[in-house]
Amino acid sequence: MRIVVVGDVMLDVDLSGDATRLSPDAPVPVVDVSGVKRRAGGAGLVARMLAQDGWPVTLVTVLGDDDAGRQLESHLTGMRLVTGPSGYASPVKTRVRAGSHPVVRFDQGCGEVPIPDASPAMLRAVEMAGAIVVADYGRGLAANPQLRDLLARLAGTIPIIWDPHPAGPDPVPGVAVVTPNLAEASKAAQALAGERRQAPVPGGPRRDVHGLEGHSPDSRPEDPAVRAGRILLEHWQSRAVLVTKGEHGAVLLRAGGNSPDPVPAPRVEAGDPCGAGDRLAASLAVHLLAGRDLGEAARLAVHDAADFLANGGVSALPDPGSRPDADAASEAGSDAPIAAPLRPRTPVGGKRRISEPLLLARVMRDNGGKVVATGGCFDLLHAGHVRSLAAARELGDCLIVCLNSDDSVRRLKGPDRPIIGQQDRAELLLAMECVDAVMIFDEDTPEAALERLRPDIWVKGGDYKGARLPEADLVEKWGGRCLTVPYHPARSTTGLAHALAKVS
Repeated sequence: MRIVVVGDVMLDVDLSGDATRLSPDAPVPVVDVSGVKRRAGGAGLVARMLAQDGWPVTLVTVLGDDDAGRQLESHLTGMRLVTGPSGYASPVKTRVRAGSHPVVRFDQGCGEVPIPDASPAMLRAVEMAGAIVVADYGRGLAANPQLRDLLARLAGTIPIIWDPHPAGPDPVPGVAVVTPNLAEASKAAQALAGERRQAPVPGGPRRDVHGLEGHSPDSRPEDPAVRAGRILLEHWQSRAVLVTKGEHGAVLLRAGGNSPDPVPAPRVEAGDPCGAGDRLAASLAVHLLAGRDLGEAARLAVHDAADFLANGGVSALPDPGSRPDADAASEAGSDAPIAAPLRPRTPVGGKRRISEPLLLARVMRDNGGKVVATGGCFDLLHAGHVRSLAAARELGDCLIVCLNSDDSVRRLKGPDRPIIGQQDRAELLLAMECVDAVMIFDEDTPEAALERLRPDIWVKGGDYKGARLPEADLVEKWGGRCLTVPYHPARSTTGLAHALAKVS
């Protein structure tokens, strides 16, 4: 489903060349510029990465009415752009590099600014999200009261990833994960700890009241990322904090007092770290929307960020091409509905992701489509499953599979089942063209899932010989119908499992 990126954008300019001499006016290098590259930075970079991966993405931001703002808009292609006026000059950050070495960066229009307004179109776009990345770059949008109220309401229902900025506000409570780097986390935690310090510890450096600095001679020093993360987790009231540590990976701290989880990073050769945090935040949104647990999502996101740097980082990003018709609409106060494409155009990592089923059903109905749902364990997919699912998909405009969780399958089938775990079963289902989303449920029957999903058609595979389906009364409550598709008795998971047991 659609990922919404909310935050501040800026125009990034890279000047590259060679420095072979010093200036006669001062002992500074003279860079002979041979290349100029412009791109959208900040939240714009996060959105571009997601769009490049093939995800339907909406960028909610504000733009300045100036040349830099117009340049920015030309670089924000391949996505839905919902903007409001910033009321200030567009920020421009220019980096100068000689070969692979940074020389200087100079910023324009990056001072303190008033909090911009959030238009109704911007708020509507945020409400349509399946997952949200807040890319705060300290330019005020993340401090907008209406936007913060909306994000706080959504925090309990969809994954929100908050990439904070030292000059920005605190994240709203309840977000899935906040992603400060170690320097940001330490600075924020020190500010919360205040200036009080304990007396110097004999034989060791001085410690503050929270132990953010130093260690005692008779105790093992704790990772400063863990100490800072604990303070921020309590203060921000988020569900988790992921403190990133560059080449040393990250550490994940979750609410509820669990032990911190180190997240190692693969060793890569990387010169320019620019964009690694944006890649991490974008990947977290993708993996959480895919239904992965936070620990697995963090591990994959750290690897994605390392791969991004190893493959050239921002310098390797392609120049934005022409704006696709389906996703190109720029909305600045428009009342037009935002209809999300139902799948990523190019699956990330070669695999389809688990679309958020409730949002898919809502978007489909809002656009006049018919929602079809079916259910089952789907343990060891076989040809009978494939035929039944394909037949179900032909009955409407999207097919959502209600999938029994591992616990549910064990209760129904016995302690030796499922053979394949729920996440792998979901991923296999989503690899099929006929399946648009998967909804995993823990109960023994799908009634609770159906009550939330409210499909137009509920499909069962099997020969009921005119018997009324057990879910019929429930589905008919909202005007839905129950239908059957042909059952293939010669093909079953049990039979396949027995055949495999003989082989082994």
